[in-house]
Amino acid sequence: MHLRPAAVSIALALAALSLSAQTLPPDIEAAFVRTRLPRDAVSLLVVDADGKSPPRLVHRPGQPMNPASVAKLLTTYAGLDLLGPAFTWSTPVFIDGTVRDGTLQGDLYIKGQGDPKLVVENLWLLLRRVQGLGIRTINGDIVLDHTAFEVPPQDPGAFDGEPLRPYNASPDALLINFKSVMMTFTPRDAQVSVHVEPPLSGVQVPTSVPLGKGDCGDWRAGLRADFSDASRVRFAGIYPATCGERMWPVAAADPAGYAARAVAGMWQQLGGSFTGRVRDGRVPAALAPAFEVTSPALSELVRDVNKYSNNVMAQQMFLTLSLKRRGTGSFAGSREIVRQWWRERIGGEPPSLDNGSGLSREERITAQQLALLLQSAWASPVMPELMSSLPVSGVDGTMRRARGKAVGVAHLKTGSLRDVTAVAGYVHAVSGRRYVLVAIANHPQAASLRPMIETLIEWTAADQ
Repeated sequence: MHLRPAAVSIALALAALSLSAQTLPPDIEAAFVRTRLPRDAVSLLVVDADGKSPPRLVHRPGQPMNPASVAKLLTTYAGLDLLGPAFTWSTPVFIDGTVRDGTLQGDLYIKGQGDPKLVVENLWLLLRRVQGLGIRTINGDIVLDHTAFEVPPQDPGAFDGEPLRPYNASPDALLINFKSVMMTFTPRDAQVSVHVEPPLSGVQVPTSVPLGKGDCGDWRAGLRADFSDASRVRFAGIYPATCGERMWPVAAADPAGYAARAVAGMWQQLGGSFTGRVRDGRVPAALAPAFEVTSPALSELVRDVNKYSNNVMAQQMFLTLSLKRRGTGSFAGSREIVRQWWRERIGGEPPSLDNGSGLSREERITAQQLALLLQSAWASPVMPELMSSLPVSGVDGTMRRARGKAVGVAHLKTGSLRDVTAVAGYVHAVSGRRYVLVAIANHPQAASLRPMIETLIEWTAADQ
């Protein structure tokens, strides 16, 4: 096993420092005290991105920690390195039958191959391409093939009891619009119009709700929405006029049937019809694609994953690693591929992986491992794509609320779960040097680390 020079540098330096406690700089020590967090609940590390100097700050760098969404750094770097920044996903469409006078006598097949962003607009384009083949009526079924991924059924509420939150959507080889709907509320006269995308076949949603008075506040609770019936949404409350137009993304109440409802609803909205049903199935081996639609490049999609911490997109990318290597995407297969990639690219024992998104209670990584990962990425050809995907402090993504001197000086991935607050990425110092910064807290009051993170960013950036 051969480590890169940067990895050797930080590994040796941390090995020495781990033998004795390092005194924290006064500003950081004061900020640490204000968090009221136990010392053994936090890991901190600040080190040169190029690994040529000893770490500037070290606190428990070798302790395995739950990283929350900071785990997406590993998924996106491995994805860029193994698949390439220009990699795209394709979704082929197959025609099994003959087309005559606008009618397909047979079945239409859509085969999912893991596209993380087959959203409403792209589904619309796919079905318009079908109509471009002269098909308006399908005298048969629309068959959806999900078999490229082997993912066991998942309860969307199992992680935190929030099944209607889009971040809990499960991966799918044919993932359509993140298994979610976007409801838009627009005040008009005495009522509020409700528009839903995509249209879901067989699901009734009120076209309007009463307009009310009062502060906008928790307007979603004020609607008193009822999603218990997957075929009918109800609103028993009002929408405050002071809110103006608002949008509410909601995960499907029936995630297993979502793709079929979305395809049927969009096809019908486009004026199409079918005599059969929309069902799951497998494309016959002898069929050749009539056409395929292609996703944006991986270099573009990693921005959605990291800047906005999109869990299901991260899992789609993670599963794609084993799909492309082994023919079928599975969590176990992708974990093994990433572990092997870690040993070859970074060296040493890899972290404990789960689903690649950080939406997990099982994933563990040390601050030292994260620093090695970021140093390796800094020296790699895909560094520009990875770094530009990270939220800029005080500017965009999940770091847009950073304040003071921390604004604009860092590209950092954040992570947040119950009992977990984490951040890792790059900080640009006044000296012109680039530093890797890692801070993780695992504790019931982990959120109290956030003010200290801003202090840590400012202290790192002030290096002259």
